[in-house]
Amino acid sequence: MTQAVREALRGLPFVEGMESRHIDKLASLATEVGFEKDQIIFRGGESHNRFYLVLFGKVSLEITAPGRVIRVQTVGEGDELGWSFMLTEPGKHFQARALQLVRTLAFEGDRLQETCREDTAFGYELMSRVLRVVSSRLQATRLRILDIYAPELGQPVA
Repeated sequence: MTQAVREALRGLPFVEGMESRHIDKLASLATEVGFEKDQIIFRGGESHNRFYLVLFGKVSLEITAPGRVIRVQTVGEGDELGWSFMLTEPGKHFQARALQLVRTLAFEGDRLQETCREDTAFGYELMSRVLRVVSSRLQATRLRILDIYAPELGQPVA
């Protein structure tokens, strides 16, 4: 684990308030990974066992439907991708596509799960944070569906 990775992690909202020893543990599992503009990071339904923390750049989280792609949310610096690494059934729920050059800290899901089982305090802390990500994505999806299917609900009353 390099000092640079540790410092990059400490600057992210995802670890804000996390114990130093837990941040160090997370840093020891991190690998820096980059993506080019328009590169697909993962596809919905695909078995992909990585979790990412975005250091810089923007990523589109999308739902694909026959003949169209619907952007649910755009995430960027300090945001997370790939929360489904914690699920027992494989498969991502969204497609993630780099909108520009993106740098991330990537974590292998199997190693994260193993570390959570070995250190339950770390596991609880990580799961609490991942659950906040899931909740945020659920809300973003809900709002996007309302925009698409009931746009009049989003219009201000005159």
